[in-house]
Amino acid sequence: MHVNSRCRIHPKTETKAPPSVEVGSEVEEEPPSLQAGCVAAETLPAVKATRLKPSLKLVPTDPIQYRRKFRQLYYPAITDRQWNDWQWQIANRVRSQMQLEKVLTLAPQEKLAMEGLRTKLPLAITPYYLSLLVGHGADYALRRTVVPTVSEFMKMPDEADDPLGEENQSPVPGLVHRYPDRVLFLTLDFCSTYCRYCTRSRVVGHGRLFFNRRRLEQALEYIRRTPTIRDVLLSGGDPLTLGDARLEWLLTRLRQIKHVEIIRIGTKVPAVLPQRITPQLVRMLRRFHPLWMSLHFTHPDECTPDAFRACQRLADAGIPLGSQTVLLRDINDSVDTMRDLVHHLMRMRVRPYYLYQCDPISGSSHFRTPVEKGLEIIHGLRGFTSGYAVPTYVIDAPGGGGKIPLMPQYCQGHDSAGLGLKNYEEKLFHYPDVR
Repeated sequence: MHVNSRCRIHPKTETKAPPSVEVGSEVEEEPPSLQAGCVAAETLPAVKATRLKPSLKLVPTDPIQYRRKFRQLYYPAITDRQWNDWQWQIANRVRSQMQLEKVLTLAPQEKLAMEGLRTKLPLAITPYYLSLLVGHGADYALRRTVVPTVSEFMKMPDEADDPLGEENQSPVPGLVHRYPDRVLFLTLDFCSTYCRYCTRSRVVGHGRLFFNRRRLEQALEYIRRTPTIRDVLLSGGDPLTLGDARLEWLLTRLRQIKHVEIIRIGTKVPAVLPQRITPQLVRMLRRFHPLWMSLHFTHPDECTPDAFRACQRLADAGIPLGSQTVLLRDINDSVDTMRDLVHHLMRMRVRPYYLYQCDPISGSSHFRTPVEKGLEIIHGLRGFTSGYAVPTYVIDAPGGGGKIPLMPQYCQGHDSAGLGLKNYEEKLFHYPDVR
């Protein structure tokens, strides 16, 4: 197989239909953007598909230094232009045990998991994100979020494939209408990198939701005939793995619906594929204001210079940025780690928005923490850092109940002097409440 210097065309993918008119062939776990956003292969010189070079077996005593040598070791023939091309990153994702073992020494629980992935959430890691894992063992926070382990196959009695009841609140395929004034629009089921704790692991990566015009028009028609909908959240999968033309097509259709006031995009791209945030993309997005973006940062180690640059471009385009972080056991479930993360986010001009209790999806028990841990983290942030840096801790209620905020017990109830309050230092105060 051959690729051009800007993109890789999947051997099964058709390129006949213009992206603004019709969607291409529905290929399992393959991003439509690879055909929609690329220059035709025959217009650029062909080069051989990139292959991982076997590890030189250096001992990574210094992870930072080892990371700097990552490209030299595993992608020695790749130019800066190719490495910084988001479509090259997607085309060269690590998707198999053989590829992964050229970079990481897999632990027994990881090797066993790889054998059963045919029926579970697939493996996919961009070369960029993989470079963040080198020099670390199997217990490293970022590694645990993207490399499968056998714990994924252990389903507890209180877990479900669709714990939030999205299927029951879906009036048309790919659209979830839970709240009166807003909808969740699942644009596609593709992500550049798959998080092992994904709420929609029942759907993503299996070719169940394509960027298909017929399905999209059905969802758009539902929004048109439901005037109470003022807010549309594009999610999936990751909408920013679409090419510019397809994303622009969808945003244009939404902006033509007069009662749609706000459009939001949910994405993890700035953390796992910051190369996607190009000047061209940003120029296109800013035409659709008011446009908001919900990012997904999990750990401070994701806040690299590349991620900083991506967020800067989005913020400079006037797009308000918020981060939705999932609370994960032994990954970010400490006050120090979470404080470090929110401080990085603030410097990146990203408002820490939600701290999610991990949803009880099938095989998630090794990721989930007690609710008391989340309350402890919020208590450790409130008063000890800027108010803007403190996210709202929420549980997305199983069965489709929506997000329910949780707070430490700052309110101590009423007494004869008024309302009893406890501050961040555990000191008691009274407010003369009016009755």
